[in-house]
Amino acid sequence: MHSSASSFLQVNLVKNTLMSISRSLVPPSAVMSAKAISEQTGKEFLYKYICTAAAVQNRFRYANVTTETDWERLTQEHPWLLTEKLVVKPDQLIKRRGKLGLVGINLDLPGVQDWVKSRLMKETMVAKAKGVLKNFLIEPFVEHAQSDEFYVCVYAAREGDYILFHHEGGVEVGDVDAKAERLLVPVDDKLSEEQVTEKLLAHVSEEKKGVLASFIVGLFNLYEDLYFTYLEINPLVVTGDGVYVLDMAAKIDATADYICKAKWGDVEFPPPFGREAYPEEAYIADLDAKSGASLKLTLLNPRGRIWTMVAGGGASVVYSDTICDLGGVDELANYGEYSGAPSEQQTYDYAKTILSLITREKHPQGKVLIIGGSIANFTNVAATFKGIVRAIKDYQGPLKEHEVTIFVRRGGPNYQEGLRVMGEVGKTTGIPIHVFGTETHMTAIVGMAMGHRPIPNQPPMDAHTANFLLNAGCNATPANTRTASFSEPKSAGEATPPKKPKAGFQAAKATTLFSRHTKSIVWGMQTRAVQGMLDFDYVCSRDEPSVAAMVYPFTGDHKQKFYWGHKEILVPVYKSMDDAMKKHSDVDVLISFASLRSAFDSTMETMQHPQIRTIAIIAEGIPEAQTRKIIKTADEKGVTIIGPATVGGIKPGCFKIGNTGGMLDNILASKLYRPGSVAYVSRSGGMSNELNNIISRTTDGVYEGVAIGGDRYPGSTFMDHVLRYQDTPGVQMIVVLGEIGGTEEYRICQGIGEGRITKPVVCWCIGTCATMFTSEVQFGHAGACANQASETAVAKNQALRDAGAYVPKSFDELGDVIKTVYDGLVANGTIVPAQEVPPPTVPMDYSWARELGLIRKPASFMTSICDERGQELIYAGMPITEVFKEEMGLGGVLGLLWFQRRLPRYACQFIEMCLMVTADHGPAVSGAHNTIVCARAGKDLISCLTSGLLTIGDRFGGALDAAAKQFSKAFDSGMLPMEFVNKMKKDGKLIMGIGHRVKSINNPDMRVQILKDFVKQNFPASQMLDYALNVEKITTSKKPNLILNVDGFIGVAFVDLLRTCGGFTRDEADEFVEIGSLNGIFVLGRSMGFIGHYLDQKRLKQGLYRHPWDDISYVLPEHMSM
Repeated sequence: MHSSASSFLQVNLVKNTLMSISRSLVPPSAVMSAKAISEQTGKEFLYKYICTAAAVQNRFRYANVTTETDWERLTQEHPWLLTEKLVVKPDQLIKRRGKLGLVGINLDLPGVQDWVKSRLMKETMVAKAKGVLKNFLIEPFVEHAQSDEFYVCVYAAREGDYILFHHEGGVEVGDVDAKAERLLVPVDDKLSEEQVTEKLLAHVSEEKKGVLASFIVGLFNLYEDLYFTYLEINPLVVTGDGVYVLDMAAKIDATADYICKAKWGDVEFPPPFGREAYPEEAYIADLDAKSGASLKLTLLNPRGRIWTMVAGGGASVVYSDTICDLGGVDELANYGEYSGAPSEQQTYDYAKTILSLITREKHPQGKVLIIGGSIANFTNVAATFKGIVRAIKDYQGPLKEHEVTIFVRRGGPNYQEGLRVMGEVGKTTGIPIHVFGTETHMTAIVGMAMGHRPIPNQPPMDAHTANFLLNAGCNATPANTRTASFSEPKSAGEATPPKKPKAGFQAAKATTLFSRHTKSIVWGMQTRAVQGMLDFDYVCSRDEPSVAAMVYPFTGDHKQKFYWGHKEILVPVYKSMDDAMKKHSDVDVLISFASLRSAFDSTMETMQHPQIRTIAIIAEGIPEAQTRKIIKTADEKGVTIIGPATVGGIKPGCFKIGNTGGMLDNILASKLYRPGSVAYVSRSGGMSNELNNIISRTTDGVYEGVAIGGDRYPGSTFMDHVLRYQDTPGVQMIVVLGEIGGTEEYRICQGIGEGRITKPVVCWCIGTCATMFTSEVQFGHAGACANQASETAVAKNQALRDAGAYVPKSFDELGDVIKTVYDGLVANGTIVPAQEVPPPTVPMDYSWARELGLIRKPASFMTSICDERGQELIYAGMPITEVFKEEMGLGGVLGLLWFQRRLPRYACQFIEMCLMVTADHGPAVSGAHNTIVCARAGKDLISCLTSGLLTIGDRFGGALDAAAKQFSKAFDSGMLPMEFVNKMKKDGKLIMGIGHRVKSINNPDMRVQILKDFVKQNFPASQMLDYALNVEKITTSKKPNLILNVDGFIGVAFVDLLRTCGGFTRDEADEFVEIGSLNGIFVLGRSMGFIGHYLDQKRLKQGLYRHPWDDISYVLPEHMSM
C-alpha cells in the first residue's frame, strides 16, 4: 500500500514531569532556514545523489501534471505512462494524503486522467486549511505486500540527527515516535551499517537487513551532504528487485544555498497548502535575497482591513499576537517584517508593495495600517521612514479613497526625526496618521487601531536623540560612583574564570561573562559598532576601552582611529587572528561580525585559542549544520556562544556587544550605564531593546540582558542564561521573552519545579497567534514555528504559569507584571533602590550631528550637475534609470551634465554627430602624433592621452570657442560679412574657423557638408551659420582653401543651437560660449581618436620612435673664430 506523502511525527514531549523535553524533535514546518520542498524535488535529489549498494528502483520515473499539461506531449516524454499501472497524488505539501483519499492507486492512464480531472483546480479542505489542488505527481504503481513496507525518517536536533525506523510502514503507521526504533548520530559523527543493523533493524528479516542498512546509510549521507533538515519516507518498500521510495516528505536548509547551489540548482519552495503564492511575496523575497537587510511578506487575507508593516522579526510576531488577541485574526491581512537597517530605497520598495495591496479593494469599515516596531539597535529610523513617506505620497490618492488610517510607533536612532516626517506627511496629504514614540507601549497602537483604547491627542515626546551632547563643564570622566547593582556589594560582579576541566570531561562555562575589565576583539571592520562600544564604556566610567583590537583579514595590519570621550585613540587592526591573540592575551571575548559565509570558519579558528571564553556571532543565515558543529566544539571547550542571528547582549556599567542597546540616547534613557536588579534573556535583538525600555520604566533597571538569537539552534539557550542569573548575587528577578517553537521554556518550568530556580521569573512567549491561522506562516525568526501542540506559545505560557512563573495575559501587560513583581521585592527589602548618579556626557560624532541637522558647516565644494548620494545616480535632477528609459543617448547626457538642460532630440543628435566627426583626423595632426610618440615610448594610456590633449589650442582643434566668439560679436554688432572680413584684415587677425590645409571650395570637407545638411533640416533657425557661410563666400573668392572648417562650423552652429532651442536665455547662451564649453566638444570627440591611436600602437607592438635625420633641417650658427 501507498501511504500519506508526509506522515509527520506526532510527538508528545511534555508528559507530567516534563522529563523528556530536552530533545528537539521534528523541525519547524515553515522557517527561514528549514524549508519544505515538493516530493518531486526531494526524489530528484535522492535519485541523483544517493550512494548505496541497494538497488534503488524507478529512478526519475515521475511525471508532473498541472493545468497547463499537454497529455500527448507528457506521454511522449514519459512513454511508461502508457504501459504501466500508475499512482497519482497531489504534490502540494499535504500531510496524510492516503487517509484523506488523495492518492489514486493502480490506475491506467485514462483512469489517472479522470482522477486528476475530478480534482484539478477544486477547492479542498485539509485540516483547517482550505486550498486548491493544482499540482499532481504520477509514478509507476509498485505491487508489493504489506510486509514489504517500512518507515524511515531522519531529522535534525541540537545534539545531532535522529534516525527513526519502524518495520511496519504505510498509511496505518500510527504514532511512530512511540513505536519506532531511534538512533542518534551525534554532530560530526559518521554512521555505519553495523550501527543501523544493531540499533534499528532488530525486527527486520535477515534477507532484508543488508539492503536496508546500506540504503539507510546512503540516505543519511545524502541528508548530510545536501543539507536536509528533515527527510521522511513512508512507505519505503523493499522487494527482491530492490528499494522503492514510494512517498517522501523533505525539508532542506535554505541558508546552505551558497554551499549546495551546484547540486540543488534553482529550488522552488512551494507555499503551505491553503495559502496561495502571490507575486508580491515573490517580489519581496527577491528584494530580500539581494539585500543585506531582512524583508519578509506573507499574505494571509488580501481582503482584510488590518495591515502591518513592522520593523523587526520578534516585534512582527508580537504585533500579530496582539491583533489576534484583540479579535482581529479574521481581518489580519498580512504578516511581514523589515529589519537589519534596510536603505531608504529598499524600505520604499517594501512600503509601496504593502500600499498597493491595501488599496486594491475597499472595505466597508475602511482600513488600518500599523507601522510598528520595537526600539531599533542600529537602524536609522529617519532614513527608513523617508522611504515609507515617499510611498505614502505616491499612494496618497488611493489611501484616502480607501479610507486608510495609519498608526505609527517606533524608537531607535534618529526616531524623533522619523516620527516628525511621518506626522508631517499626514498633515500635508490629509491622511490620518497617528504617531507615537518610546513613551508609548509598543503594542498600544494596536488597541487604538482596532478601537479598543482611545487615541491620545498629543502624546508626550521623549528627549531628542541629541540629548547626550557634551556639557561645557564636564570634560573629565567622573569617579566610579555607580559600578555595582542596587542590591550587590561593590566588589561583586567580576568575571569568574571557569575551572580547567579534567581529561575526558567538558570544560565548565563561566557564570559571569562580562565585567568592568572585560576586553574583546572585534572580527570585521565594524567601526560604527566599535565606536558605540567605546562610547558605552566611557559613559559607564570604565577605566579602559573594552575593545582591545580588531581583526580584518582583507587589509594589512594598521591602526584605526576612534574616540574615547572627546579624545582620539588608536585601536590596532590585525590581518591574522593568531597575531591579535598573541598580542592581547588579556582578551577573553570575541565579537564576530563575519558574514554568514565566513562566520563558521572564523569562529572555529577562534575556539582554538583557550583564552576566549565568550563569542558573540552576529551573522544571520548560517546553515544549521555549521551552527551545531560550533555548539559542539564550544561545549567541549567551555566557550559560551551568543548567537548566531543576534544583536548580542549588554551588561550595564560593564560591557556591551556591538550595537546592542542602540545609540547613547537610548543607553541613557534606559539607564543602561549602570546596573539594576533585573536580568533578562530573549531571542530577538530588537525586542531585547524593547525590554531595556520596559524594565527601565518599571524597575530600577537592567543588570544584564542577552539576545540569544532567532535561529533554531542558538549557541546558548534560555536555560543557560537563566541559571547564570540564578547564580549571580546581583540579579534579584529574571525576565524571559520566549517564543513559539522548541521546548526550551519547559526546562525553565522544570527548573522552577525542582527548586533550581528560586528567583522570581516573569515570562511571556510570543507567537500566540500561530494557533489561530489556518495555514502555516513563516515568522521572522528561523526557530519561530511549532511542529506540535507543546511547542505553541499558548501551551508554553500555560505551562510556565502552572510551574509558578509570573505570566501576563498578553504582551501588553508584560510591563505591568514586571512592575508588580519588582514592587513586591522592594516592599520586602530584597531590593533597595540606590540613589541615581548622572553619567558622564559624551560628545556627538560630527557625522551624526549633521544627520540630525544640529550643526552646519560651509561646504568646500559646490556642484549642481550630479548627485550620487542616494539610491540612484542623478544627472542634473534626472535619475539614471529615467535617462535610459527616455533613451536620451550620449548627447542627452552631455546636455544634462554640461548645460543642465534636457535638450530637444535634434540637439542631442547634433551633439553626437559633432563627437563623431571630430573623433579623429588621421595620425599626422599634432595631437595624434604626440599620442603615438608617447605610446611608442612605452607610456600608459592616461599619459599618452594627456600628451595629445595638451596640443589642443587656437592652432589645433581649439578654434570652436574663438570662432563662436568672433562671429557672434560681428553678427551682434550689425557688421556686414564684408565689413567683418575687412576689419579682421586691418587688425592683422586671423578669422578663427576659416581655412584648411587640405580641403578647399573645390574639395569640400564632407564632415562640414553632413553637419550643414542636418542643421538646415532640423534647427528652427541658423542665422549665425548663414552669416558665417556669407563670410566663407568672401574668403574663398580670394583663396579656395579659406573655407569654413569643421571647428568654425561647429562653433557657429552651436551658437545657433543655444540661442534658438528654447532652453536658454540669451545671457545663458552667451555665458556657455564665454566659459569654453564648445571646445569641450572637440576635446571629448578627439579623445576617442587619441585612445584609438594608443591602442593601435600597442596592438601593432611599435617600438620607440626616433625622428629621422633627413626630415630635420639642422640650422646652426656659423663658426665664429677669434
